[in-house]
Amino acid sequence: MRVDGRINGREHVLDVAPSTLLLDLLRDLGLTGAKPSCELEVCGACTVQLDGLPVSACTTLAIELDGRSVETVEGLAPSDDRLHPVQQAFLKHSALQCGFCTPGMVMSAKALLETNPAPSRDDVVHWLEGSICRCTGYEPIVDAVLEAAGAMAHG
Repeated sequence: MRVDGRINGREHVLDVAPSTLLLDLLRDLGLTGAKPSCELEVCGACTVQLDGLPVSACTTLAIELDGRSVETVEGLAPSDDRLHPVQQAFLKHSALQCGFCTPGMVMSAKALLETNPAPSRDDVVHWLEGSICRCTGYEPIVDAVLEAAGAMAHG
C-alpha cells in the first residue's frame, strides 16, 4: 500500500504491507529511538507522536501514517548542537541510565507539556504511568519534566 506521510518534518512516499507496524517502518528507515519491547502498548518504550498525540508505535499500523505526521525522538532537537528542552532537562537531572526507555519517556513528556504547559508533580506522575523505567527510579524523570515545563514556558 502507498503511504504519504511526514516523518520528523520530511515528506515520505512509502510502499508498505498492510500489516506493517509503524515501529517497524520507523526502524527500517533508521529511526531506532523508539524501541520494541512489550509489543502490547504497556511499557512506553516505543512512544512517538502521531499528529501531536503520543501513540505506541508497536500497535499502530504504518498505514495510519497516510496523510499524517509522525515525530520521533530523532526529530526533537532543533539543530545538531542544541537539544529540545525535554532532552536537556533529562541530561541535567540524570533522568536516564541504560537509556532504553528514555526516547519514549521524552516523547510522552513532550506531549504532556504541549497539552499542559504547567503540570503539577502529580500530573507528571499520572501522565508517565504508561512508561516503564527499570533503572533510574522515577524522581529524576519527574524533576526533569517539571524543569522542561519551565524552560518551554520561557521560550
